[in-house]
Amino acid sequence: MPAAVSVRNLQIETTSGVPVVMDVSFQIAPGEVLGVVGESGSGKTTVGLALLGHARRGLRIAGGEVLVGDQDILMLDVEHLRRLRGSTVSYVPQDPASSLNPALRIGIQLREVLQAHAGGRGRDHDERIAETMREVALSDDPTYLRRYPHELSGGQQQRVGLAMAFANRPRLIVLDEPTTGLDVTTQATVLSTVRELAAAHNVAALYVSHDLAVVAALARRVAVMYAGRVVEFGFAEELFESSAHPYTQRLVGAIPRLTGGRSLLGIPGHAPSPGRRPPGCAFAPRCTMHIPECDAQIPPLSPVGPEHSARCIRAVEVMPQTQARAGDPVDVAPAAGSAVLTLENVVARYGKVEVLHSINLQLEHHECLAVVGESGSGKTTTARSIAGLHRDWTGSIRLGDKELETSARSRSTESRRQIQYIFQNPYGSLNPRKTVGETVGQPLAVFGIAKGREADHRVGLMLEQVSLSAAYARRYPDQLSGGERQRVAIARALISSPSILVCDEVTSALDVSVQAAIVELLGQLQRDLGLSMVFVTHNLPLVRSIAQKVVVLSEGSIVEYGETAQVLADPQQPYTQQLIAHTPSLETATAEARVGEQRRPVIER
Repeated sequence: MPAAVSVRNLQIETTSGVPVVMDVSFQIAPGEVLGVVGESGSGKTTVGLALLGHARRGLRIAGGEVLVGDQDILMLDVEHLRRLRGSTVSYVPQDPASSLNPALRIGIQLREVLQAHAGGRGRDHDERIAETMREVALSDDPTYLRRYPHELSGGQQQRVGLAMAFANRPRLIVLDEPTTGLDVTTQATVLSTVRELAAAHNVAALYVSHDLAVVAALARRVAVMYAGRVVEFGFAEELFESSAHPYTQRLVGAIPRLTGGRSLLGIPGHAPSPGRRPPGCAFAPRCTMHIPECDAQIPPLSPVGPEHSARCIRAVEVMPQTQARAGDPVDVAPAAGSAVLTLENVVARYGKVEVLHSINLQLEHHECLAVVGESGSGKTTTARSIAGLHRDWTGSIRLGDKELETSARSRSTESRRQIQYIFQNPYGSLNPRKTVGETVGQPLAVFGIAKGREADHRVGLMLEQVSLSAAYARRYPDQLSGGERQRVAIARALISSPSILVCDEVTSALDVSVQAAIVELLGQLQRDLGLSMVFVTHNLPLVRSIAQKVVVLSEGSIVEYGETAQVLADPQQPYTQQLIAHTPSLETATAEARVGEQRRPVIER
């Protein structure tokens, strides 16, 4: 089968000439989904945008070819590129709000996409719009098409974005983390839609993601990127079962498993930024298999098997050691048996709409209670009610034996100190005008714990406790990575010595290695400080690695509640069974890939 897309020796650099992406080459067959994975800053999205002939501000495409059929996109002028985008090449961004105009009805936006590239109007467009909406499992009823984006859920918005991208039957579609932040059921629908549309219309798809479990479930082949280069390339099941590069091994080791609780293995250190990359292997400073020869020169991307290549001089030694540490039993601290937090008959509302119905649960000392469910199930409303951030609730929430007021403002200083909240988005929860030291130290002043040199000393100690140095106190949020920002948010929550941490989707936007490090940190703090945690998440495999108990919410009601291992291994309710069935799993994906191994299309070279 001839390749639909061929990328050859792609080079991208800053406008001042600093290399950012180097020597990237791959092919995608018609109907194939190629996954591109790696940590934040590895160059995944930069490569994806280059397939549209685009480079972010401050970057330029310095060399190489991007062939769609026999047409080199990088040789086209601005006018030809404008006509090409949306017709021959389409793009689906991470945030569906980025692809939809909030002021226009979705039907009008779909029509505009067709008119811009196909011309004409009338019945043909009506039929194509209806067909495309049905393909993404949405209603083609005129009433539905008159909705505005804000009248749709996140998953519905993303499927409208897919409909717009596929409407003109492009030859290539670039998907940039389109399921990040979606619950597992919605994510499963979006992934199924991508797979079916690509196959049905012979569209080559590049799927950029930091979620390796999702990529394993969706992509036939995978390119692993690190520091601007492809370090491993091959079929998904081979990469994830017999990794030939230490970096891929460590990424796979950081993936939480649904089939059993195990420790997550983060990757110490940070990827080097452009202009600061070492002369040899870029991963060498973080690699446990580093030898002096690794520093001599950049290793070539060499074959290690049929259709499998790796950029490592020790690849043959790496492969037999794959996942030697994977599956270690997770060290979850036992609960103390007495309730530190109790919810009885909690009913919450937004205006006249009741969103929580008679919630009853307990959090014990030293326990982590996971709260899971689809978007809109009431997870975050439960968490915010506990913290007093959502005030419109009735029933009883007790901290130990003390009844809590509905609003945090009405609660005592001591009650507020004991319950601390860590928000999902560290970008939005940290003040960009305050240094890390000012942010972390603020609770000390608010609760009258310490000030002056004493406060500075405590801030330094707390930063060290969350695996940051005291020197970070002088930095601002924009000088930190996403994982570092989240560590600062954790430090701010912990510095007042709370008894309960409420963690609201704190790892959803982080790549797997940073996620592993944050979960490892929270688990260690739970063991060392005796913390109790309410851990809100839609990531079910992650629950196995941190929580003793899990409560499953559906439409504002508890449908299942019990020991984590029991609930996830033997769910009793159809809703929980459905959540687990829709959860991307590395084990399931690789098993399915082996079954379909004989059906692989061969790309002609």
